[in-house]
Amino acid sequence: MMELSKANVDKELQAILNYWRTKMVDPAGGFFGRIDENERVDTAAAKGVVLNARILWTFSACWNYTRSRQDFELAQRAADYMHDHFTDLEAGGVYWSVTANGQPLDTKKQIYAQAFAIYGLSAFYRIASRQKDLQLAIDLFRCIEQYSVDRGLGGYLEAFSREWTELADLRLSEKDANEKKTMNTHLHILEAYTLLYQVWPDATLKNSLRSLLDVFADQIYDHQRRHLRLFMNEKWESKLNIVSFGHDIEASWLLLEAAQVLGDAHLLTRVQTLALELADASLEGIAADGAMIYEYDADSKHMNNERHWWVQAEAMVGFLTAAQLSGDSRFYSVTAGLWDYTAKAIIDRTNGEWYWGRKGNGELMPGEDKAGFWKCPYHNSRACLELLNRL
Repeated sequence: MMELSKANVDKELQAILNYWRTKMVDPAGGFFGRIDENERVDTAAAKGVVLNARILWTFSACWNYTRSRQDFELAQRAADYMHDHFTDLEAGGVYWSVTANGQPLDTKKQIYAQAFAIYGLSAFYRIASRQKDLQLAIDLFRCIEQYSVDRGLGGYLEAFSREWTELADLRLSEKDANEKKTMNTHLHILEAYTLLYQVWPDATLKNSLRSLLDVFADQIYDHQRRHLRLFMNEKWESKLNIVSFGHDIEASWLLLEAAQVLGDAHLLTRVQTLALELADASLEGIAADGAMIYEYDADSKHMNNERHWWVQAEAMVGFLTAAQLSGDSRFYSVTAGLWDYTAKAIIDRTNGEWYWGRKGNGELMPGEDKAGFWKCPYHNSRACLELLNRL
């Protein structure tokens, strides 16, 4: 069994960073948009703002640990590319994607993407103190608050056109339901606002962050099922009964982090209870091999047994956090099992980085990127950093 130790986690963090340092830097500017499952760089691939923002966050956050000049420079490279190519100087916000040479491609304003840009810029401002990075993060926060807030029923609407008008298709990806409010977008606004508040303790931002915690507790969290609702209409009505185990356990520790940053003892107690309920219910997703499976559709009774890389990463952080909050030994055991499974089945020992995932029968999931629009260094590098902080 691969021991969950600081030495082993440190070794893996360095390996993740080295993959992105050596394979993803585009000499023409920024970072390549894609590396396929066979380690081939697709130099013509479009570049997604979410990937760029996650690279920005990763090297900014990891610089605090590595103190590597190269990591600082790569973070700055991502920040500069955000300013120069993804930022819409006319209408505000950031584009969803640009071409391989940095020209606007998909100019829609997905709120999920605005949130990740805030997250990355806030992390870089924390280490570089460049005012333009903080200012862009604040500008994006104000765009979200101006255009996306549902002032009648609360929460945030999903997506808009370049000019911030309504869109027919609001989805992040083809597998998502086309609904006006999603758990996923709210979770990553929460995550972004939590970090922005640490570098810019603004009163309006504080109120928005607190409101997000209320939305999770009152609208997104299903207190009977003890899982999060994924897709909802503007009235918070959910049409699907799907459990996303990875999102549940990820939310458990991100909600707790937000409450801790706000410093309200009563609110923190409430969120601690919610976080532990989510973690306890998430144990339903732990398989016999120690991995966390992807999701369960309660309506069709279908269990998706795939083991995705990001789910294992977030589960390790969430369960270790729950273990330290509760003292419950079950959570420690599950964390160790997740690390062992990841070390044996998800980490690519030959080429570096992590595989997208494995099917229920143990085979690698075919046709999935090693790096791309959705395959990034943020989940696994963050898991390593959080484990190192907690161990």
